[in-house]
Amino acid sequence: MTPGTAVPGSGPGSTTAPAPDVPTGVIVLGEADIARALTRIAHEITERNRGAADVVLLGIPTRGVTLARRLAERLADVEPTFSRDRVGELDVTMYRDDLHRQPTRAVGVTRVPVSLDDRTVVLVDDVLFSGRTIRAALDALSDLGRPRVVQLAALVDRGHRELPIRADYVGKNLPTSRAERVRVRLREVDGVEDAVLISGRGGDEPAQAGRDQGVTP
Repeated sequence: MTPGTAVPGSGPGSTTAPAPDVPTGVIVLGEADIARALTRIAHEITERNRGAADVVLLGIPTRGVTLARRLAERLADVEPTFSRDRVGELDVTMYRDDLHRQPTRAVGVTRVPVSLDDRTVVLVDDVLFSGRTIRAALDALSDLGRPRVVQLAALVDRGHRELPIRADYVGKNLPTSRAERVRVRLREVDGVEDAVLISGRGGDEPAQAGRDQGVTP
């Protein structure tokens, strides 16, 4: 910078707006990749269930809810028997097994669009890691009804499971180390272009703990 050059917001009494949360790391899925993955998952759900007449999508906050809504749009496009209204959200806060470590977690919203009894419920999450969030989701579901079958769709499966849980539908299998951090950014939530990023490799920023032990916060 040339000496004497004025910097906006650096004068006395000035205020500087906080910098936006710009995602950093290596992009492993871009916007078009995410769109294709969701379209493929919609077709796989229809094929496995021989239609989607009794399918209900429940997104796990935060980004799982957005992904579930996008998936509902694609399901409705490929399967006329599916209604776009059959998408909701499932808060798992009070069912987590780490509440004793973080007892001040804010409780979110659970919204179930229809009765879950004898339905095919597809849980939707952004990143599948240890499996503990999904275990909590299964416990939460047991208080809401008795689905005929429960399936799981995850945009990214990064491995390192601590429980015997696996996804039925996966956008991308991403081998990682436990030290690495996988983050999903979506326009509706983050205000930036859709992307899946991984950091903590080599010169990347150090890994940080997020939801589900390192998953997207």
